[in-house]
Amino acid sequence: MLSKHIVERLKSIVGISRLLLSKSDLDRFGVDRTTIWQPRPCAVILPGSVEEVRQIVLVANEFNLAIVPSGGRTGLSGGAVAANGELVVAMDRLNQVLDFKPLERTVTLGAGMITVDLQTFAEQHNLFFPVDFAAAGSSQIGGNVATNAGGIKVIAYGMTRNWVLGLKVVTGSGELLDLNRGLVKNNTGYDLRHLFIGSEGTLGLICEVTIQLTRPPTESRVMVLGVSHFSAILKVLEAFSAQIDLSAFEFFSQLALEKVVAHTGCAEPLDTAAPFYALLEFEIANQDLLDQAMGIFEHIVEQGWVLDGVMSQSLSQAQSLWKLREQISEALRQWQPYKNDISVRVSSMADFIKEADQLVADRYADFELVWYGHIGDGNLHLNILKPEAMDSQDFVASCVPVSSEIGGLVARYQGSVSAEHGVGLLKKDYLHYSRSAAEIDMMRRIKKAFDPKGLLNPGKIFD
Repeated sequence: MLSKHIVERLKSIVGISRLLLSKSDLDRFGVDRTTIWQPRPCAVILPGSVEEVRQIVLVANEFNLAIVPSGGRTGLSGGAVAANGELVVAMDRLNQVLDFKPLERTVTLGAGMITVDLQTFAEQHNLFFPVDFAAAGSSQIGGNVATNAGGIKVIAYGMTRNWVLGLKVVTGSGELLDLNRGLVKNNTGYDLRHLFIGSEGTLGLICEVTIQLTRPPTESRVMVLGVSHFSAILKVLEAFSAQIDLSAFEFFSQLALEKVVAHTGCAEPLDTAAPFYALLEFEIANQDLLDQAMGIFEHIVEQGWVLDGVMSQSLSQAQSLWKLREQISEALRQWQPYKNDISVRVSSMADFIKEADQLVADRYADFELVWYGHIGDGNLHLNILKPEAMDSQDFVASCVPVSSEIGGLVARYQGSVSAEHGVGLLKKDYLHYSRSAAEIDMMRRIKKAFDPKGLLNPGKIFD
């Protein structure tokens, strides 16, 4: 518990109503979407300005008070969990557009802005923010930056990192850094901005972000294809990407589809069920491109890779097809899935998928397994579903050893044990499968430089 003196100091910074101490608030702000850890923060504080964030960090340094930064708490690796009496600093109030430059197509905003609100702002100005994923309706921009969020359009637009032109950050020692200031060109030494992107709140609290926007896409088509077997997914990707610039290429299993249909009540997309499904999207410039896409479809059916398929004919149909993919994570939540978020080079995926599929089939013979992911950028999501009668702790204990085997497989393919969800608490024991000892040591030294007392998000990424 916080002492009365610290409580009064914090209230003097943000106001009485902005320091939350009730159990319901602690429980709500103390966890993300992982279900393994129990929330135990000492308090939740909601700053309303960058200066208030800085003052909070200075008080934390004075009293050696650990801090967990909190955004939309949609993370899946325990990065926003406060389980050891930390002070949660929630960015919800820092949610305003601060500056907009139409000529440069940039917008500066508070880190607490919800992702979909940024997308809406861009749309209102005939622009586009392309980072998109299922949690866009509740995730915050600061959290997206802190985890370098990816999502469903990475194949065409890249990760969050590609769209960040500037950051205003308070470091672990209370220094305020104004990084890059929205410049496109700035070759003046180390670009510290990129250290904070993907740092998971361990180096500083991201307070303001300058985002590059782009032109909106032209009319698009979405196709859902029933794929005959796992390895054929890569053949389908190769066939389309050789001739058409894809903006998305996703896949999911039949079991994933069944869970979404049961959860949402939406219709099955195809008359013929398939073991796996590919969802792809592309912009259409003319009728010739549509004819080309249909020609590719006929070819992959002739090859036996695809059993059936459907193409959207309207925006509403496209949205309905996307719902089949975007609702998977939400549909699985009731089973408390143990998630593996892994990536390898796309050129290695066919061999990797074959080995990974065999490994998990052997090790998880008694569990339901749900595969889905962003095949176009080499990212697989493997979800192991907890049996209803099984205790949560026993379930996690049974999954952990297999995650080490998966990590070893990822290491052989020189891939990543966390493609887009971050490391947090969940993946830190597997960090060595993707990062060398020298890299991890350098990370620790960087952490020490920005957060000398180790107060920011302690225990995340590494101990």
